[in-house]
Amino acid sequence: MLFFELAFLFMVGSVGGWVIELFFRRFFSMKKWINPGFLNGPYLPMYGLGTLLLYGACFIPLPRWALVLLLFVALTLLEYITGLLFVKGMNIRLWDYSKRWGNVQGIICPLFSVLWGLIAAAFVYLLADPLHTAALWAAGSVWMIFVVGAFYGVFAADVCVSFNVSLKVRKAAAQFRAAVHYEELKAALNERRKERRIRRRFLFPFAGAPLGDAVRELYGRYKNRLSESLPRENGKGGGEEKREDPTGNG
Repeated sequence: MLFFELAFLFMVGSVGGWVIELFFRRFFSMKKWINPGFLNGPYLPMYGLGTLLLYGACFIPLPRWALVLLLFVALTLLEYITGLLFVKGMNIRLWDYSKRWGNVQGIICPLFSVLWGLIAAAFVYLLADPLHTAALWAAGSVWMIFVVGAFYGVFAADVCVSFNVSLKVRKAAAQFRAAVHYEELKAALNERRKERRIRRRFLFPFAGAPLGDAVRELYGRYKNRLSESLPRENGKGGGEEKREDPTGNG
């Protein structure tokens, strides 16, 4: 029973987080409809883990305000560890806070840590009990057991496919020092498809894509942005080039 409740909550958190990130990218960050995250399907495992963390913490015998503070720190650490694993382990950057004040390696920053704190407060004060009730109901529903089972079947297959793609991206980017911005790479691939009048992909954005060419093109864009931002001497652009990592990865 407990195992199914946790599986259900991970599913709800992963899908709900994907929806949040989808609209955030469309209206606040990239201004485009981009499938967020590392996987192809509509779920973000980091949010699923965050939901389990929030749910489990609510059973700790602490005042609610203390739980919120504890979760504020825990969610920030979860974001940092997740981002660091992808940057250092796979040479992939799923998000980039390098232009935001107080950021640490472009992975965490005060602004988004505060947002995690607000999410923690909303969960502790408003969502914990309804989600617990929903999990108990799901555990007694044959249809929900089927839905959750199907979700994890698709999820497991997606993880295998996505890790295979990440290895290809990492190999293609081996000649560059900086981590690949995964979602900018997705956007670049869709632009290439648009120019060639090929149907753009929202799900499975890397399917059938020439990853090597796309990665080189993406780094070419970084280089152009960097050269355009360099100070020009005497209006001729003859200044010494400043060596800088265009992705904020140091």
